[in-house]
Amino acid sequence: MEQKTGGVLGFWRREPVLCIAAVCAVASMGLNPPSAAYLNYIDWRVLALLFCLMAVVAGFQQCGVFGVLAQRLLAGERRMRFVTLTLVLLPFFASMLVTNDVALITFVPFAILVLGLIGRTERLIYVVVLQTIGANLGSMATPVGNPQNLFLYADYELTAGAFFSLMLPLTLISLVGLVIAALCVKPEGIRVTFAERVEIRSPGRMGLMALLFVLCLLSVFRVLPWLALLAIVVSGMVIFDRPLFKQVDYGLLATFFCFFLFAGNIGACAPVREGLTQVMAQNTALTSGVASQVISNVPAAVLLSGFTDDWRGLLLGTNIGGLGTPIASLASLISLKAYLKAPGARAGRYLLVFTLANGIALLILAGSAFLLQTALG
Repeated sequence: MEQKTGGVLGFWRREPVLCIAAVCAVASMGLNPPSAAYLNYIDWRVLALLFCLMAVVAGFQQCGVFGVLAQRLLAGERRMRFVTLTLVLLPFFASMLVTNDVALITFVPFAILVLGLIGRTERLIYVVVLQTIGANLGSMATPVGNPQNLFLYADYELTAGAFFSLMLPLTLISLVGLVIAALCVKPEGIRVTFAERVEIRSPGRMGLMALLFVLCLLSVFRVLPWLALLAIVVSGMVIFDRPLFKQVDYGLLATFFCFFLFAGNIGACAPVREGLTQVMAQNTALTSGVASQVISNVPAAVLLSGFTDDWRGLLLGTNIGGLGTPIASLASLISLKAYLKAPGARAGRYLLVFTLANGIALLILAGSAFLLQTALG
């Protein structure tokens, strides 16, 4: 019995958002009993795109692409400002294509390694916090940068022009702020060396992943039907790389599934639907941003999308709302967990720096978004 309880608690710790989503989905069935209509609540296209993107990105990781890139940029005689800037901008730009989660899983441990090699571990908290902010802000630049963007892009049937015209100005502001923050270090010279030189593993597999990634993008932008993409990606995995099936984050897919059910059931309840619609009508960006601080930006996007046509406010609120608390964007927890494994980790100091830096970034981006929305009418 104790072992079973421990297993349940362990799963809750590993997948807290999925557990909460499942509880919400089951509870919502009291408002709207199970029926065939449930199938219409699920956005199968979004689930298929997420599955394909996660599989392809996992393939890139196994090929060693990100490690090779990082070593080529940092090895040799460097200035500390350059090293810090590179460590911060790697997840910023990588997150635009491989999601903020993957960018942080890849580059936070790399930063811990590099700063340990050059004896600058006192800079670790500052760098990891900036990496986390960078990944969360860089990911808002593209529809595939994070799950909520992919969902909102598909749910509101946005065009590339509409999406980029809204998000790119904020991305540029984020880039300028990150560069300034990263350069606020002592201008000293250092030498970065690595015990082993990382090489690309299996160039053939990398070529296949590159092709599949292009097809994923074509499907995101509605050039290639999502069913055709799913068939191609699954066939490629079965024929060439079956272990990739184990690398997909099925917990994230299940989380989306549960929140689709929850949002659908809530939307089917007239009093609740009217109440949420009125709240969202007041200020969509503010409501979704505040909700993101409590339930994270991905669930906030899925839940609130059914109660507003203001996709701009929802897109801005859930992306900027990824700043703030550690759970505002679940990618932030990846950084925290990785940092706590580093020698001499100081959780209290990390959370203090994280909160201060996120608060500053949140104020800057929220003000910029307000001006942008005003300009767009």
